[in-house]
This record gives sequence, structure tokens and C-alpha cells, in this order.
Amino acid sequence: MMSFIFNLFYYPLYNGLVFLSAILPNYDLGISIIVLTIIVKTAILPLSHKASQTQRSLKEIEPKLKDLKEKYKDNQDEQALQTIKLYKEHGINPFVSILLLFIQLPMFIALFYTFKDKIDLASPVLFSFNIIPPVVNMMFLGSIDLSSSNIYMAILVGLTQYYQTKLSVPEIPKSQEKNQSFMEDFAKSMNWQVKYFLPVFISYVAYSLNSAVSLFWITSNVYSIIHELFVKRKAEQIKK
Repeated sequence: MMSFIFNLFYYPLYNGLVFLSAILPNYDLGISIIVLTIIVKTAILPLSHKASQTQRSLKEIEPKLKDLKEKYKDNQDEQALQTIKLYKEHGINPFVSILLLFIQLPMFIALFYTFKDKIDLASPVLFSFNIIPPVVNMMFLGSIDLSSSNIYMAILVGLTQYYQTKLSVPEIPKSQEKNQSFMEDFAKSMNWQVKYFLPVFISYVAYSLNSAVSLFWITSNVYSIIHELFVKRKAEQIKK
């Protein structure tokens, strides 16, 4: 099943990358990666947008959720019922993020595998009707070799990942209570790791791979940053 899902995305994406390399100037693989990544991100934008709005809405009703948990702490069934009711009142679908992950994960794994190896113009996965370029230019903008790792690209991956995470992952407010619960401590620990450790780890991973993967990662992060800033600006305008 997983193999079917992977191939469902991998074959079209690989062919799309080869096609773009054939029609774009200088057969530049770097430009093709940027264009393909933007196309994929745009295709799932409606779902991503809904997920971002849901995250912001959940942040806004957090005090009400906390009150519900305290009020019905001895009645889990009623707590769940009132939570669902609160979600409906604010038009929140908490499962949209799970749906986005279900669609996005295999797609981005397929993209990762599309970029991580040298493009084979004789690959059996290429469609017979596809346009095949005579060569694929691995020198992005004439200076960055996409077939090898690049420390500056890897650092840029980490920086864009950090900023994207900072925008999308809400801050956990400091608790006034001295003795915090295990869940509060765990949430703060996870929040810290996602914001600070994850970008460093991703930079390390990016440096161990070729720059084609780094370029894909950077493009994806920058796209998400622009989208998050747009959602944030719209939310601020609505409040005014």
C-alpha cells in the first residue's frame, strides 16, 4: 500500500522535473526544482491554508478550552462534548491538519527521492510521451553544484526552517503556577525542540545530502513563510 502511494506521487513528480528541465532556460535543474516545488505547494495550498487558520483559531480559543478542562475535569464525556461544541461555534475542524499530513507526507517523501539522486534521462519511470532534455544542468545559476553538498545551502535550510517554525508553532505562555503538570512540561519541551533543535538537525541532514535537496527544502520553507505571513496579516486585519 505504501509503495503504491509513493509511486503514485513519485512517477509524476520525476517526470515533471525532467519535463521542466527540458523547457526551462539552460536545462537548469535548480530552476526546475524551484518551479516544481512551487507547483506542488500551490496544489495543496487550500488545505495548508485551512490548517494554518485552524491553528490560529485554536490558539485564540485556548483560554476557553482550558476553562472547559477545569470545569469538566471529573466528567471526560461532557468535556469532550463541550469541546466539540466549542469547535463548531468557531468553525474549527481539528482533523484538517491530520488530512494535510496524510496527503503531504508521501508527496514530500516522493519529492525528496526525486531530488536526492542524479537525474537519469534513461530511467524506466519516464513516460514515453515526456519531453526529454539532451542534458540536465546541475550548476544552479552557474555557481552551485546541485550534485554535491553545500554548507551555505544547508545553513540556509536551517534558518528558513527556524523562521517557518517560529511563525507556524505558537508560543506556549508561561504558567503562573510553580508546580506545572507533566503535560505542560512536555509541551514546553516539545515546543523548544521543534523550534530550536529541529532546524539544527535539518541543517545537518541537508549538509549530508546534495544541494538539490537543500534547494527543495529552502523553496518549500520560503513558500510556507510567505503563506504564514499572509495568514497572520489577514487575521490581524479581521481583529481590527
